[in-house]
Amino acid sequence: MGGLSAAADLAREGLDVTVIERAASVGGKMRRVTSGGLAIDAGPTVFTMRWIFDGLFSDAGERLEDHLGLITAETLARHAWQRGGNLDLFADIDRSVDAIGDFAGAAEAKAYRDFCARSADIYRTLASSFIAAERPSIPGLVARLGPFGLPALMRTVPLRTLWGALGDHFRDPRLRQLFGRYSTYVGASPWSAPATLMLIAHVEQQGVWLVRGGIHAVAQAIAGLAERHGARFRFGADMQRIVIENGRVAGIDLAGGEHLPADAVVFNGDISALTDEVRPVPATAPLKRSLSAVTWCLAARTSGFTPAHHNVFFGPDYADEFDAIFRDRRITQVPTVYLCAQDRGEGSNHPPGAPERLLALINAPADGDKGPLPDTMIADLARRGVALMRDCGLELEGVDEPVVTDPSGFHALFPASGGALYGRANHGMMGSFARAGARGKVPGLYLAGGSVHPGPGIPMATMSGRIAAARLLADLAGDRRTVMLGADQPPLR
Repeated sequence: MGGLSAAADLAREGLDVTVIERAASVGGKMRRVTSGGLAIDAGPTVFTMRWIFDGLFSDAGERLEDHLGLITAETLARHAWQRGGNLDLFADIDRSVDAIGDFAGAAEAKAYRDFCARSADIYRTLASSFIAAERPSIPGLVARLGPFGLPALMRTVPLRTLWGALGDHFRDPRLRQLFGRYSTYVGASPWSAPATLMLIAHVEQQGVWLVRGGIHAVAQAIAGLAERHGARFRFGADMQRIVIENGRVAGIDLAGGEHLPADAVVFNGDISALTDEVRPVPATAPLKRSLSAVTWCLAARTSGFTPAHHNVFFGPDYADEFDAIFRDRRITQVPTVYLCAQDRGEGSNHPPGAPERLLALINAPADGDKGPLPDTMIADLARRGVALMRDCGLELEGVDEPVVTDPSGFHALFPASGGALYGRANHGMMGSFARAGARGKVPGLYLAGGSVHPGPGIPMATMSGRIAAARLLADLAGDRRTVMLGADQPPLR
């Protein structure tokens, strides 16, 4: 997504842009696989912050809705616990308040409303001053907020963990578990991630959309935008080396020996794949990597529990789930399962009893460079995941041969990552400042993607590409001022 948005912005400005992609199609982690004769989205599934994509297309003189079918999701996610009930969260805060009241009582419902106000305040403070900045620093953040911004910055509680701050609001451990899951959106543990991640609650309340044709259509739409403005795509092209001559970028070498000269390169892979010569920050040490996963893409019939588009089945020991991954480098006995039922949700008309497209995901340590997980372990994880979902009421029937990807598979797809899906884990107060910015270590190299600022996820990676393109264009114009992404944001509710 970072490379695609950078290509679109640079091409519309008249630059000669070639996109080099080692896969057979666009999308990167937003890939698609086939199981049971059905095309299944196998990567990120949550589409938020539509204003980023509206801005990308409107800056090119086009409208997003002319190229992408988006449906506003009323149900954000459906959550289930073993012997702990079910809870839906909605885009409408009042509906969520009522649901939480029925689920956990009036006090927790009021706590949720207070939590929403706090998440909106954090988002208001950080949206422009931090998220949209080229590469934030604490002094720069304070300077952008101005003399009266320090109290607002302190209200983002950067010194506390997400799990600890959630205890200010919720006594019910299930609700802390539910909202603690926001840390996994950036591949982190809620016991180590900063409390600023509470802002994700507000992002979701501003809108979650379902994409007609599947989430892969987002990548295809942006690729089409880039092509209409002159960008060329080469698939199955494996870049081997960024060529440096006289202290600056001179092009790239492909596998097979072909050299492509270039005045600038936007690198959209994991930053750890770069050499020390060009990488502006250290490679991510294995123990500092974010979460990886084991995923199953499959076609199956469901019964019992009625899935929403996004579903979470929580394991019983949430603390051990993250201790196991980040401390012990293993997967807990009963891990939480995320299930994306891609034929469910607003606007769907899936025939009852017909096979449906499912993506199931269990978090795992990013040790994919150590080799694949044994087949027996994969099979055992599948049994445990299915058992958890069955305990929550969901039955899977007629499962066709699933497409399984473990950390080693992700490592092969995304070199030097170890299978980490989100770059560096966002742990500690300084974790958000440890990512590289838009510039490489040598002139002419620019960085985009989920392993650099502002971080992982569909909108953040897309924003990183726009920031990298803006920095490249500013450098060509001789403008050394800090780049800030210009885009209209939705009003705060």
